Amino acid sequence: MKQLLAVDWGTSSLRGALLDSQGRVLKERSFARGILSVAPGNFASVFDDCFGHWMAPAGTFCLISGMAGSKQGWLEAHYCACPAGFDEVASQLAWVKAGRIAIVPGLSCEHEGIPDVMRGEETQVFGALQLLGLQDGLLVLPGTHSKWVHVRGGRIDNFSTSMTGEFYALLRQQSLLARSLPEADGEVDWAAFDEGVALALRGSSLLQTAFSVRTLSLFGRMAASRLPSYLSGLVIGEEIRTQPLDTGAQVVVVGSELLTERYQRALAQRRTSVQAVGAEASWRGLWALAQTIHPSWDKQA
Repeated sequence: MKQLLAVDWGTSSLRGALLDSQGRVLKERSFARGILSVAPGNFASVFDDCFGHWMAPAGTFCLISGMAGSKQGWLEAHYCACPAGFDEVASQLAWVKAGRIAIVPGLSCEHEGIPDVMRGEETQVFGALQLLGLQDGLLVLPGTHSKWVHVRGGRIDNFSTSMTGEFYALLRQQSLLARSLPEADGEVDWAAFDEGVALALRGSSLLQTAFSVRTLSLFGRMAASRLPSYLSGLVIGEEIRTQPLDTGAQVVVVGSELLTERYQRALAQRRTSVQAVGAEASWRGLWALAQTIHPSWDKQA
């Protein structure tokens, strides 16, 4: 392998980075071509349009993570059961083109007989561990469906999902609360966000605390422009309230700068220290996984 094309193909976007043999990013590109925008049977042509010129040199290998491996994606990559590390994930790659293009499987685990899944976040976790030099830890990957991931010995032991981003969107756009909120979120009001987190942490349930968005507006105790930040604090605070975090616990937050800042502030109210890792975790994780792949697996299709 002379160079790696690392691809994160999600629901709404398609990102790629060309990495050299040392894992250094040579080029990056991003497209609004998530899997929902691709008609069945057209994934190969979209991939070629976006990255065909990067795949042209001999010896270029491509690893794809994310929803491209779902049933609605390019080629289904079945879930790999936890605990799982590089070896288990590499052994279950779905090969689009033998020896050249492969899709990383998602991960699954169970809690009291109920399954949970992730697809794409496992690559970010592996990348964050590599970047921070960790073998054990607790990581949170905030987003539409936030993942809390426990890692032991460099392997993902188990994880849980919180539908935080999706609940924010539902409350923000489709609930009674939406009538009190402005059309656009605007800049983050950190004081309002912190108030929302604080109420969530001392409350008993988001079902109860969420109504405060309505009543604070009704009695003129919070300006409408501040309410989206307050609601964000409520839902993120609820997510963090339900986590069994000991005082002084350490958490790695992996995600965009805006999201990691929100989680850092919210976790600080639980006296939890945070290390933040950005989007580079995806590229590092795919590069590290590529180093694990045994040559005999290149023959699998």
